[in-house]
Amino acid sequence: MRKNSIKNIRINEEVLRQLSVIIRSEIKDPRINPMTSVVSVEVAPDLKTCKAYVSVLGDVQSQKDTLQGLRSAEGFIRRSLAKSVNLRNTPEITFIIDQSIEYGVRMSHMIDQVNQETAGRKKDDGDGGPERGQHE
Repeated sequence: MRKNSIKNIRINEEVLRQLSVIIRSEIKDPRINPMTSVVSVEVAPDLKTCKAYVSVLGDVQSQKDTLQGLRSAEGFIRRSLAKSVNLRNTPEITFIIDQSIEYGVRMSHMIDQVNQETAGRKKDDGDGGPERGQHE
């Protein structure tokens, strides 16, 4: 099976969906942040390994604690995944923190700040003089 095959894409989607359900509703570890989401999953074509990219909304310590909690619950997660997804092999899961959502939120805030500053400058500049394109 090729890495980009339709079968592999479907397996990735199903594993992502089931991992999200397992992490959200079945794991009771207090270290795992309730605002944890599985962003993407890459299952190897031989179904032996799986990289799960998770995003944690919170500070750096919360991310570290969540990653520790997920790694300690890896056996339980793999067993639950084996029950819910019918695969020849249940992949060994490696959890990786994905910073892309946090990065996007931070960039959005920075853009909003720049827009507000620009709007404030335009207000200050535009109050006293003639409009552009108008001649006196």
